[in-house]
Amino acid sequence: MTKRTLICWIGGKDLSAIDSAQDGPILSTLKAVPFDRAVFLYNYPEAQVSNYLAWLGKHSTVRVQATKAELTSPIHFADIYEAADQQLAMQKSAQAEVSILLSPGTPAMQAVWILLGKTRYPCQFYQSSLEQGVQLVDIPFELSMEYLPAAKSIGSARINQLAEASAPVNAAFDNIITRNNRMQTLKAQAQVLAEREVPVLIYGETGTGKELFARAIHNASQRADKPFVPVNCGAIPPDLVDSMLFGHKKGAFTGAVSDKPGVFSQADGGTLFLDEFGELDPSVQVRLLRVLQEGSFTPLGASKEQCVNVRLITATHRNLMEKVSDGTFREDLFYRIAVGVLHLPPLREREGDLTLLAKRVLRAIGEKDSGLKDKKISPEAINIILKHPWRGNVRELQSSLLRAALWCHTDMIQAEDMRQSLFLMPEGSSGIMTQDISQGIDLKEVVDSVARHYIPLALDAAQGKKTRAAQLLGLNNYQTLSNWMEKLDIS
Repeated sequence: MTKRTLICWIGGKDLSAIDSAQDGPILSTLKAVPFDRAVFLYNYPEAQVSNYLAWLGKHSTVRVQATKAELTSPIHFADIYEAADQQLAMQKSAQAEVSILLSPGTPAMQAVWILLGKTRYPCQFYQSSLEQGVQLVDIPFELSMEYLPAAKSIGSARINQLAEASAPVNAAFDNIITRNNRMQTLKAQAQVLAEREVPVLIYGETGTGKELFARAIHNASQRADKPFVPVNCGAIPPDLVDSMLFGHKKGAFTGAVSDKPGVFSQADGGTLFLDEFGELDPSVQVRLLRVLQEGSFTPLGASKEQCVNVRLITATHRNLMEKVSDGTFREDLFYRIAVGVLHLPPLREREGDLTLLAKRVLRAIGEKDSGLKDKKISPEAINIILKHPWRGNVRELQSSLLRAALWCHTDMIQAEDMRQSLFLMPEGSSGIMTQDISQGIDLKEVVDSVARHYIPLALDAAQGKKTRAAQLLGLNNYQTLSNWMEKLDIS
């Protein structure tokens, strides 16, 4: 009898499930879908994984096999591909019915799963989230072998930079491409901040270019020749946060086999960029505040303080003032980091930028891979781009265009190539009224988005007459409408 097998990476949310009320992606999937066995790959310390597997065994009867993968990094495509390919080949030889859980792991790990699971080892795909639960995923495109040579010609670093919209090391304000008035203002403000030694807080949805702005500020500052150290706070396991930030001495805890400097030490003299800053636990926030106030900290297991000179740039997609109000973020720390504040708009609100960015991104793809250098976008494909909501912002645009370039038979990306490259939200899951409040929202941005949608419609219906358009919108007079239009940069 064919054995139903689930295969996936063990992710940070799975490891943290031990100490939380949430099951994590793996256990949620094992509870929702009947499997005979589960095969895990991991790149975390043995002790952490052993604790997790013991915990998992108490909550699931599914037989488990876990294999450590020696990865250069969790975004190294070649290493990830080798580990995933080996495991899938073993399951194929055992004639198992394989399903892949995409949710745990890095974007690079997910991309490799999709590549292998749609070509060499046909599989079903599942994803698990708090919002949608466990779902069978219908990947909206098909890979075929004739497209793979183009994909293989792009190196790991290049794919990673393109697919994840990684900011270039030499990022400058010229790298921030825009025609939008709001973005032009933000660039000018960021240039002012670059010249001053003040903490910077960058707000914005995932993929809006927070790291690009951070790197540009660093590269335009007096610290440009010193280290720029980026850290995703949301990806650090809770029990490793202190060690990651402040470092540790040999023997400080089980597994600490040598001294290890933290990111504050690594960034000494330069800039430390803490992305997803709002995810840090309040207990860590206390230590951060002391570092910012006194310029010193004590590594785990050390008895002597260490002094550092670090410029801090933080970023978050959350509304930190709301977190201050509900007591999950320290007010004193907030005012310490929120000196220079930049609020990056989502791509859907950057009027005039979509076509410009799409052509620039495609040109960048061609510059990095000669096999894709002649790719162009048809007017029909541009229309598809303009109608898409781009919830993943520039990062989604970049990865979608890379897929479209790979899928396209000719040098011209057509509408169908573009459609196949997009990940579409399930029916009824999109829209301004269905946002996940548990992840935090910016109510002002929600209201502004509604206004940006309806004001042009009202003006069209009123044939450009502001008095009539104001009446259609329930506004007191045309001046109120004019104020809204000026505020939202609606022409």
